[in-house]
Amino acid sequence: GSEMPLLSVPKEVAVGTAMLGIAFATGVLAGFGTPKSSKSLIGKNTPLWQYILDHSLREHPILKKLRLLTVEHPWGRMMVSCDQAQLMANLVKLIKAKKVLEIGVFTGYNALNMALVLPDNGRVIACDINEDYAKIGKPLWKEAGVEHKIDLRIKPAIQTLDELLASGEAETFDFAFIDADKESYNEYFEKCLRLIRKGGIIAIDNVLFGGRVLKPRKDDLAVQSIHRLNEKLLRDSRVSISMLPMADGVTLAFKL
Repeated sequence: GSEMPLLSVPKEVAVGTAMLGIAFATGVLAGFGTPKSSKSLIGKNTPLWQYILDHSLREHPILKKLRLLTVEHPWGRMMVSCDQAQLMANLVKLIKAKKVLEIGVFTGYNALNMALVLPDNGRVIACDINEDYAKIGKPLWKEAGVEHKIDLRIKPAIQTLDELLASGEAETFDFAFIDADKESYNEYFEKCLRLIRKGGIIAIDNVLFGGRVLKPRKDDLAVQSIHRLNEKLLRDSRVSISMLPMADGVTLAFKL
């Protein structure tokens, strides 16, 4: 990818603060996908956070363009955090992935990030139910020269996963990223586990849900669902796991 001056990152952060006000201070700009009242796990407007971005983020110019477009969207807070997306891309590259699943695309920042590191014959099967958001990212996928690597499927993700299983694609995927409706997380995980090869990775986003997993309310189905999956994964002998306090919490499950 092209070189990007690292010092340009805090300026973008400053722009985000001005645009989103207190929402940015609670970490929403980083793409938690959680309500604005949620407390950030790391202060997103602190000098330490800017230091992290200054000294680790290597954002392709077209990724940056898509991030700034997404920030302007009313639901911009749903975007995956840029540092987390970079980790996903690094993992995809590390395991020499060719086939990737993404459940929850939004404007396609993470899909683009992964497509950029895939080989030319690599594919991201990108699942979402709303094409309007993806239309924001599509022209930039093309501009980055990776549009052919992203196979966007607009229908319920469970349907797409079932179709892939039915067509004999079990254990042929290398990596999966789950970041869609939280109530279906367990079902997404189970189907992805069947589709991923041994040694492949499933990354599950929002596993800390702004800290609300500490005391899940009975009427909060999203948090209840995530909490149940977190408890299940702890004891799941089919995978080894790491839960990272990055962004809104991400669990990496490595298929054994």
